[in-house]
Amino acid sequence: MPTTVALIAPGAMGAAIARRLTDHGVEVMTSLAGRSEASVTRAREAGMRDVDLDTLMRASLLLSVVPPAEAEALAASLAPHLAAAEAPPVYCDLNAVSTATLSRLERVVRDTGAEFVDGGIIGPPPSAEKTPRIYVAGERADLVTALNDAGLDVRALTGASGSASALKLCFAGINKGMTALTTMMLIAAARHGAGAALRDELAERLPEVITRIDDGIPDMLPKAWRWHPEMREIADFLDDSDPLAHNPAGRSTFEGFATLYEQLGDPDSGGELERLLDSLMTATEPRDR
Repeated sequence: MPTTVALIAPGAMGAAIARRLTDHGVEVMTSLAGRSEASVTRAREAGMRDVDLDTLMRASLLLSVVPPAEAEALAASLAPHLAAAEAPPVYCDLNAVSTATLSRLERVVRDTGAEFVDGGIIGPPPSAEKTPRIYVAGERADLVTALNDAGLDVRALTGASGSASALKLCFAGINKGMTALTTMMLIAAARHGAGAALRDELAERLPEVITRIDDGIPDMLPKAWRWHPEMREIADFLDDSDPLAHNPAGRSTFEGFATLYEQLGDPDSGGELERLLDSLMTATEPRDR
């Protein structure tokens, strides 16, 4: 098991993974240069050690856990440090990126001489109640699966690099895509005075959808700003995947979902949409039919 792990960055997921590792005796290093006060606090609470980028390269494993839109830029910014390191860490990208994006950033990493592992996280940040499942693929996936001894749930896929990212995006496309679809229809119904009636029909005919609405939408709203880049990565992924490779429906559907999440995450435009949703987030009284 790696005894020293570099982890960028200490967001909600990254810090929670770091805390699980440090609780099991793994030293976790990070770089807090330019990070927000909230990130610094999360890192300290997780037991992460703040070091410069060159010291970060002394770890045996580097985990990249950032918003999808930042994954490629992060790899490029770390490339000179990886290239300069005598024994660079194995670079594991755990971000929700398309296989095309993954291929580009893998090339950047491998060109430095460092080894690369494709990965994807499914589930919420580690907590006392839950542990996300981390899927990995690639020649050095064994280095990441060794973290199972440090309280994580890491599973290696038999497919080549890209299969872990594909799994993550397909799962997210179903899970977060369904949340986007129900949100869109609720907003449309509320704007036309049919919100309560739609909820009544769902409660009677599709009660499982009510559970998704009441559990999923409140959980989604504070994360919408992070979800819209992921939806665009899924749109890109579908461009490269059969049977939708030559069908614009896949891309346009997830571009639409991305626009919705972008609007919900925008303080200026999201307020009205949230107010419409709030009016439908609690059960309504049964109506006479």
